[in-house]
Amino acid sequence: MRKVIASTYTTLDGFIDNPHLWSMQYNSPDAMKYALELTLGCDALLLGRVTYQGMAEAWPNMGGNPYADHVNSITKYAVSSTLDKPADWNNSTIIPADELVATVTELKSRPGKDILIWGCGRLTDDLVAHGLLDEYRIWVYPVLKGDGQPLFRPESAGPVEHVETTTFTSGVIVLTYRSASTSGTVGEE
Repeated sequence: MRKVIASTYTTLDGFIDNPHLWSMQYNSPDAMKYALELTLGCDALLLGRVTYQGMAEAWPNMGGNPYADHVNSITKYAVSSTLDKPADWNNSTIIPADELVATVTELKSRPGKDILIWGCGRLTDDLVAHGLLDEYRIWVYPVLKGDGQPLFRPESAGPVEHVETTTFTSGVIVLTYRSASTSGTVGEE
C-alpha cells in the first residue's frame, strides 16, 4: 500500500510560514539530494487549498531540473470545499473536502509510488485523525523566527513514533516520525 508522507519545513522554534525567506540559504547538496529522492519516490502530490493555490502560481513556470520537472509531471490533488475547478497546473484535480477520507483511502489502495504532502495543517490533521497519514518528515532549519504560523495546532495532538533522523552539512535535520491513528473531522488547509 502507498504511504502518505507530509514533508514540512520548520524553524527551530516551530514556525512554518514563509519558508522562502529563511530556508534557501541552507539548501546544501546533500539536503537537495534527499529532497529529490523523496520526491522521485512519490507519484502524487496532495495539498490543502491554500498551499495548492500558492504553489500553482509558481510551479508551472519552473522546470529544467529533475526536481521541478518531476513535480510538474505528477498528479496534484487539491483538497477544498470552495474550489470548483483546478488551477492551470498540469495534472491537477480537486478533491471536495467532504470526500477527503474516501478519496485518500482509495488513492492509497491503488498501485503506485507514495503520495507527498507539502506543509502541515488542517489537511494533515484530518488525515491523521482518520489513520491515513503515514509519516511526517519535519525539516528543522537552524533559524529562530520568533513568531508565525506554528508547525502543529491543538488538533494535531497525538502520539508519534520516531523512525529516523537525517542530518545535513548545512545544519538542517529531517526528523521522520510515523503517525498513529486518532479520530476527528475533515477540513482543508
